[in-house]
Amino acid sequence: MATPELTTSEKQRSETSHAPGMVPTLGLFSSTALVAGSMIGSGIFLVNADIARTTNSPALVVGAWIVTGILTMIGALSYGELAAMMPKAGGQYVYLREALGPMWGFLYGWTLFMVIQTGTIAAVCVAFGKFLGVFFPTISTTHWLWHIAHVPPIALGPMVLGNMDIGVNTANLTGIIVVFFLAVVNIFGVKLGALIQNIFTSAKALSMAGLILLTLTIGRNATAMAANFGSNMSEFWRNAGWHAMHPVQVGIGGPIVLVNLVVVLAVVQVGSLFSSDAWNNITFTAGEVKNPRRNIPLSLVLGTGFVTTVYVLATIGYLMVLPMHGDPQGTTALARGIQFAAEDRVGTAALAVVFHSGGAYLMAAAIMISTFGCANGLSLAGARVYYAMSQDGLFFRSVGKLNEKYKTPATGLMVQACWTALLCISGSYSQLLDYIIFAALVFYMLTILGLFVLRVKQPDASRPYKALGYPVLPGLYIVMASWICIVLLRYKPQYTWPGLAIVVLGAPVYWLWSRNSSSKAG
Repeated sequence: MATPELTTSEKQRSETSHAPGMVPTLGLFSSTALVAGSMIGSGIFLVNADIARTTNSPALVVGAWIVTGILTMIGALSYGELAAMMPKAGGQYVYLREALGPMWGFLYGWTLFMVIQTGTIAAVCVAFGKFLGVFFPTISTTHWLWHIAHVPPIALGPMVLGNMDIGVNTANLTGIIVVFFLAVVNIFGVKLGALIQNIFTSAKALSMAGLILLTLTIGRNATAMAANFGSNMSEFWRNAGWHAMHPVQVGIGGPIVLVNLVVVLAVVQVGSLFSSDAWNNITFTAGEVKNPRRNIPLSLVLGTGFVTTVYVLATIGYLMVLPMHGDPQGTTALARGIQFAAEDRVGTAALAVVFHSGGAYLMAAAIMISTFGCANGLSLAGARVYYAMSQDGLFFRSVGKLNEKYKTPATGLMVQACWTALLCISGSYSQLLDYIIFAALVFYMLTILGLFVLRVKQPDASRPYKALGYPVLPGLYIVMASWICIVLLRYKPQYTWPGLAIVVLGAPVYWLWSRNSSSKAG
């Protein structure tokens, strides 16, 4: 089949490896650090509590992370081909634009800016502030400097919106300071941003290694081991059989229904997939990666493989230190167990058992390192998507200009920081984060579908790397992700329908922006 005729603009886009003016400075180590650093935030220290409550099985707690790891690794292997084909600033936005058309690229960029990237940056920066409060108690979400209002809960079908406080407290003010600090740092060149990312990702890796080693060795607790594993692993496999049924609440305040193994593993992907998200951020910075056709696919595989391994080992470590079941009224971390860890802080509870009072400080420091590095990676990468959108006339024109001295998308970084700060003040980012995993999963599926489309549309295009296991593994990803989306639409509507609404709202915005861009061009 012959390659379709490309327009002049399409030829220019396909022939340009790097964005005009951007300097490729990221090597393989920095690229891998960006993948791992963007993935590891605070989720691995928190979401196991909810996964444990929902599955009620040690084996399924671990199984949830294995399912997430399989999806993430297949996604990374598939994206590697697209990254090697189109090593341009904007990454996933570019892949969707080239495979499915400009509207789909815009819808992704719109959702990324409104929710996915900025909401995640807001969440991890405020989390940094919360854990800084362990050392400085005056930094707290309850210490208000300017309390604007409390928005009451608003019931909307299966969703409850609102129920949040708007204003500035010492915790979100700390988060806002971090947001703008990282934006400024990344304006001064991708090399400086990458240096910070390398340092904090290395520190994260050491922190996670320490947590895993401690929980798997000297921290092992006989009570937890007996409760979670038993003799001959009998307790580990409890409630994990094909015929076991698990109670799940439909929506907020909805009926409790019994679901099987395949459904419950899909339901809990809300937490584990979110904790493993942002692995695709390296593709956004392709214009600044050295030898991107080689380094981006490699960094995707190495980074996701590392994080997946760490998450599974950390979860096993938690099970060796804390019993999965516990008493919600328990007065100690051991008594409360994983399911009822105080404020779901499973990581802190595990170290509290190992080190008693000093464990909270150690875990707070580890989470601060983790969230700071995560926010830096997200900040560095996100602005490159808005830059690519602006180049296509689908975002503010100023965002498409590079800083003359440092060759970075300075305006894009500041626009991203301003919207993120607004989300921090609004108090709504935590609700937005509930909505993003469904939307993110939809775009992952569409992008991998684009891999199939481009194999047909551009069979003779240069593919320095071809997706491992094509078409079986990419097809498996689409099937698995589709199943998770269907289950979440049915059983967790409060997480899915709002995310879908945010995506759909982008359609009229695209029409207005593209129409305005066309009229100016005319």
